[in-house]
Amino acid sequence: MSLSVDVFVIGADGEMQVLDVPAGCSYLAGFERWRTRVWGSEAVRSLGARFFPVLAAADLQVDVDQVPAFLRECALLREHLETIVAGTPAVRTVEEHRDVISRRLANIEDAARRAQAMGGGVLSW
Repeated sequence: MSLSVDVFVIGADGEMQVLDVPAGCSYLAGFERWRTRVWGSEAVRSLGARFFPVLAAADLQVDVDQVPAFLRECALLREHLETIVAGTPAVRTVEEHRDVISRRLANIEDAARRAQAMGGGVLSW
């Protein structure tokens, strides 16, 4: 199984509406085991991350007012990508591990920017 990242809005009825992923974008946020091995890892926690580690125990919902802070956390992870790569188990080569984490983080960053632009939130599940 894979972790997904989606954008949601709250409809007029107060219900969450998960939006379709636009063409050219990806919903992939990592493998299911990344909940603990990457996003909830000690390497990510040691950076002071507070959103991503939630995935170790539950799905992550970033509400509209939290999206700017979530984008800052994404930037923090991006800035310390080498720390995360070194602190998490690589299934293949270190270069492939770095590339896969970077691409999945890019998908999450893209979803967060789309959410911010439309006044929505981010859901990773």
